[in-house]
Amino acid sequence: MTKKTIRSYGSWPSEITGEKLVQSSLRLGQIQVSGGQVFWTEGRPEEKGRTALMSWRKGDDIRELSPPDGDVRTRTHEYGGGAFLASSQRRFVILNIDQQIHELLDGKIVKQITHDPDCRYADLCLDLERNRIYAIEEDHSDPHHVKNSIVAIALDGSGSSVRLVQGHDFFSNPRLSPDGSRLAFLQWDHPNMPWDGTELCLAEMTLAGDIGKIEKIAGGPEESIFQPEWDPSAILYFVSDRSGWWNLYAYSHGTDRCLWELEAEFGLPQWVFGMSTYTVLAPGRIALTHRLDGRSTLSILDVGSGAHQEIRTLYPVLDQLRGEGDLLAFVGSAVDKPAEIVCLDLATETHHILRPSGKHELAPTLISTAQPIQFEVREGESCFAWYYPPTSDRFDGPGSEAPPLIVLSHGGPTSFSSNAFSLAIQYWTSRGFAIADVNYSGSTGYGRAYRQRLNGTWGISDVEDCCAAAEYLVSQHLADPQRLIIKGGSAGGYTTLAALTFKDVFNAGASYYGVGDLEMLAKDTHKFESRYLDKLVGEYPAEAERYRARSPIHHTQDLNCPVIFLQGLDDPVVPPNQAETMVRALKEKGIPVAYVPFEGESHGFRQARTIIKAIESEYAFYCRIFGLDVSEELATIKIWNL
Repeated sequence: MTKKTIRSYGSWPSEITGEKLVQSSLRLGQIQVSGGQVFWTEGRPEEKGRTALMSWRKGDDIRELSPPDGDVRTRTHEYGGGAFLASSQRRFVILNIDQQIHELLDGKIVKQITHDPDCRYADLCLDLERNRIYAIEEDHSDPHHVKNSIVAIALDGSGSSVRLVQGHDFFSNPRLSPDGSRLAFLQWDHPNMPWDGTELCLAEMTLAGDIGKIEKIAGGPEESIFQPEWDPSAILYFVSDRSGWWNLYAYSHGTDRCLWELEAEFGLPQWVFGMSTYTVLAPGRIALTHRLDGRSTLSILDVGSGAHQEIRTLYPVLDQLRGEGDLLAFVGSAVDKPAEIVCLDLATETHHILRPSGKHELAPTLISTAQPIQFEVREGESCFAWYYPPTSDRFDGPGSEAPPLIVLSHGGPTSFSSNAFSLAIQYWTSRGFAIADVNYSGSTGYGRAYRQRLNGTWGISDVEDCCAAAEYLVSQHLADPQRLIIKGGSAGGYTTLAALTFKDVFNAGASYYGVGDLEMLAKDTHKFESRYLDKLVGEYPAEAERYRARSPIHHTQDLNCPVIFLQGLDDPVVPPNQAETMVRALKEKGIPVAYVPFEGESHGFRQARTIIKAIESEYAFYCRIFGLDVSEELATIKIWNL
């Protein structure tokens, strides 16, 4: 065994550069399977973040179906999803450039289906018998009163469309029954988000395709329904959290029943269209995943008998499950390599990796593997996190020194952190930083009650949980109390700024497109999230004082540690003025602060140059703030007041 060089934590030379984060690094998106063919989207940072539609069939090579300059992306709900429809008969995509639906053939756009520049579309469903598509339409003709509906769009070349269902704030998942007589869909209204309460509806359809009687069959303001799907035998499946956990149900002949009652999550918070945690392989046969203790389990369920068989995989996290017959495809994330599109043959129990999201040549001794930790934050309430120790095959820290710790506060805040491999996390651990990836109150994966622990306490419970994670690791001598860092993006950026402002635990922070002013967010954001804070904070403007009390921007007198802000200038979710206002306040106060804006970036960074500059600027910021003696060339950034 080679003797390691002793060097201060945080200053270890690493082969993981910002450039390596994006080299051949793809954002694997949504999957569809039809006629033995697997379709998926992949975002390409090195092509200015554009998203391509890909396909594969056994015996064939992988092909790109979208044109070379085509960016397959919808901005419906701003977060998008559900931007393509691919079947064995026809293929359709929504292009980012115009938000319209286009038909594809042999890698070319052969027909533009919709022609309304004021409208965006998502979540497509094909009706071959009636020669039309059902879709979610988001009408921005009046930007102050955006209207959502379910529309039927003719495929005869006329481009004509009919609004079939309207009158509610949001819709999703239009799904046509096998005989074409009924349309299932989800609907919900402000102030609910889809993980708070949705209604599953069934609409009768005439032969001509007109909507008749609409019946609500499940859900409500206190029940979240997720992913309705039809069985070929006309059973309607859906996921509901009425028991306190998202479990799978079947509806038939006016009644529903739970197919597998388990204190585990078979559903996800529906931030984007087209999400899938289960798939109907054949009548009465379902492949499905559930999450428990942060790990995904893949199973085959026999609906008639209720028997379920676990299918063992190497992936602790599975997403986008789709399939037919014995063909199953999903995005699999392992602990030691990047996520990949996996095709599984259930008959032969063999799998084929279609597309890795990235490559790395890291020695196993260089990879830091997540360790689950649990700690008490309030009496009777525990919190969960993944701890990554600093790891190198060449360096070790001095025995008398504890490593600097970066606490990660994920977005959402209903998202969740898993132990799936992340090269971005390895970027830090390979340099001698420890990481705590916290599933604070409000995170998904621990049941509805855990999600609702954040209701009314955003900026309090999440902050306490992140602080408790840092303090727990300090108590275990796994983190240096003088070099505690917190970072997060979007909602996680708010948790970061709130922790830095209202608590005296952390010594520095990084906010990626984070919220500094809750009032500004409530008054200046898009429709999908415009009432999100009603439950997380309180109704606005009735609770305006509470908004001000929890907004870091109004309490900069309490913020006394350095912060770096990284912000997309085209962000409609958290506009740049949020970061810029905080930066001005810190500059005036004399606190070290850096601001790194990115032109052409929205909410979440997509372009290679942005991703590289962001992480390298963040590292340079910590090195200068903590005086780390490093040998690598650091990014040049301006830090005011330093």
